[in-house]
Amino acid sequence: MMHRGMTHVARRRVFYIPGYDPHPPRRYRELYRTESRKQAVISGYRIEQKSDRADTSWMVRAEMEGHLVHSRIDVLVWHDLVQTSMKAGILGTYLSLLRTAWIYLSTGTLRRLSWLAKGPVFAALYPILMLLGQLLIAILGAALIAGAAAWTVTAAGTFVTGLVGLGGDPSSLAWTIIGSAVFWVIFLPLVVAALRWFKAQDHRTFAYYLMNDFAYTARKRGAYPDEIEARLIEWRHRIEAALRENVDEVLIVGHSSGAHMAVSLVADILRSNRFQDTGPALSLLTLGQVIPMVSFLPEARRLRRDLRMLATAERIVWLDVSAPGDGCSFALADPVSVSGVAPARGQKWPIIISAAFTKTLSEETQQKLRRRWFRLHFQYLCAFDLPGDYDYFRITAGPRTLGQRFEGRQSSNSRIDVPASRFTSTIT
Repeated sequence: MMHRGMTHVARRRVFYIPGYDPHPPRRYRELYRTESRKQAVISGYRIEQKSDRADTSWMVRAEMEGHLVHSRIDVLVWHDLVQTSMKAGILGTYLSLLRTAWIYLSTGTLRRLSWLAKGPVFAALYPILMLLGQLLIAILGAALIAGAAAWTVTAAGTFVTGLVGLGGDPSSLAWTIIGSAVFWVIFLPLVVAALRWFKAQDHRTFAYYLMNDFAYTARKRGAYPDEIEARLIEWRHRIEAALRENVDEVLIVGHSSGAHMAVSLVADILRSNRFQDTGPALSLLTLGQVIPMVSFLPEARRLRRDLRMLATAERIVWLDVSAPGDGCSFALADPVSVSGVAPARGQKWPIIISAAFTKTLSEETQQKLRRRWFRLHFQYLCAFDLPGDYDYFRITAGPRTLGQRFEGRQSSNSRIDVPASRFTSTIT
């Protein structure tokens, strides 16, 4: 329902929930600035951005489809929690590796996730294999160097004592002990130094980053950590306040790991019964979601309950956008259905559509982005050379609500809706 009976959006509030990202909100502010300018040139509309007093938000003024629209975009911050979770250090990361691998393997979750898409499963296995490979290289390299040094010391000591007439079993045993001491004195520092060097290169390999991401997700076997629950309560109060403002749409956007948090946030808003039907439209947009990575875990009852609730909600619009070219998301997988919580009948949401990178990006752009998996995972927030019906900037700054823009739109024929999760309980 449009606020005040208007036929188009004049004012909008957008709340963006990023994925597992230690960077502050200004990264997304600058990304929006540069990419919206590119899209405006391509698509033939005008869009301007102005920083707000708060470092976590910015104002957007757009002229699209014959209308002037003012939008305020707020980043719902949790990068501080991400930064804290990434302070485990080398030993802590390897312990998290063992714990996380055990959770996903022992519950059968990893095997079932592989039924949906290979890309995210490979992304989950990649940091495990990379970190184990780094450990193996560090151990073998250090053992080779330390072994050579120990052998040299033992052989040289035995030879010298033999020359001066002090050879014999006691002398040989002494030099063997000395050689062993030399081995460990060199071996352990070399292993630590090698692992520290590998960690320093994580801006290229992303092994520690991804491992911390998956470990944080699996830490409570699918249940939200207490600090995330507290953050969801804080965000809900902010959005409920926005729903009482003189705006026409409140749009919640969840990207990557932020998608399942957005689902729970909207569900909490609906449960609070403070959402007025005569107020602004409430819309949910999930981008590049990895919801099954959480909803398939045994203790994700809260998330599964939220998914089931939103599937039939009357007072929202939920659009899910992904692309087969994004190897970090569960492309075109209906998170409600694959999690095994779809209602027997009456499911309305989400509408599943593809950003279709092969059709919406030029061949030149596709070549530039080839094998740049993280950049492709952020493409939903960027400009498209050949935009189809998905345009992030028309959705967040244009004159139509999400419901109006995709009214009558059906989910993609390639939508994946086969239940795959072993755990389907929603009782919390």
